Amino acid sequence: MEHHHNHHHHQGVSEITPVVSYDQGKLTIEIKDNNGYIPELQTSHEKHMHLIIMSSDLQDYYHLHPEKHTEGVYVQKVDLPEGNYNAFVDINPKNHNYAVTPIHLKVGSVADEQINKLKVDTKLTKTVKGKTVELITDSIKVNKEVTFTFDVKGNTPEPYLGALGHVVITDEKGHQFIHVHPLSVNETTFVTQFDERGIYKMWVEFKFDGTVHAYPFVIEVL
Repeated sequence: MEHHHNHHHHQGVSEITPVVSYDQGKLTIEIKDNNGYIPELQTSHEKHMHLIIMSSDLQDYYHLHPEKHTEGVYVQKVDLPEGNYNAFVDINPKNHNYAVTPIHLKVGSVADEQINKLKVDTKLTKTVKGKTVELITDSIKVNKEVTFTFDVKGNTPEPYLGALGHVVITDEKGHQFIHVHPLSVNETTFVTQFDERGIYKMWVEFKFDGTVHAYPFVIEVL
C-alpha cells in the first residue's frame, strides 16, 4: 500500500539530475536523464512532481507542485525572498533510478550560505494558524525504527495529496531528504529510520479547514 512508503531518496546512483532555476518570481525545473532523454513521470501522491524548497537557515519551507509547461519542463510561480535555498525535486520517473539530492539556489546578490546551528526543541507542541499539534515520540536512536505520533488535539485532518499528512525531514546542513507518509489512512503516525546521528528539522503537514499547516520541529538523533 502506497501510504507505507518512506523515501530515503539519497541512496543509489541517480540516472536523472534535475536543473532548477529561478527568475523574477518563477521557478523552472528541467528533467532529462543522463543521456538527454525526457523520462516519463509517474504520479506520486496525486502529483507528478513535489518540489520542496528550504532556506539554507532552515527557517523557510515551501512544498510546491510545479505544473508541466512543455515536455520535460515544469514551472511554478513563487516569490522567494533574497537568500540561499536548497531545492529537492521529488519525482517518480518510470524505468529510471532516481535519488533526491539538494540543488542549491541563490536568489539575489547574497553571500554564500552559512550553516546555522539548530536548537533542539524542548517543547514538542506547536500552534500554527490556531491549530495545535503535539509530537509524541520516544528517544530517537540511530539505525532503529522511530515512530512519530502527532496528537492533533481533537482536530480532524483532511486528506491531503492522498494521505492524512506528510513529514519532510532534513539534517542540519539541509543535505538529506526524508519524506514519510502515515502508516495508515486514518492515523497520524509515521515511521522512519535515521542512519546518522545529529540534529534534524522536520516539517509535518496537515490540512485543516481547507488550509495546509506546516509544523516545524527540531529533533536530535542519538
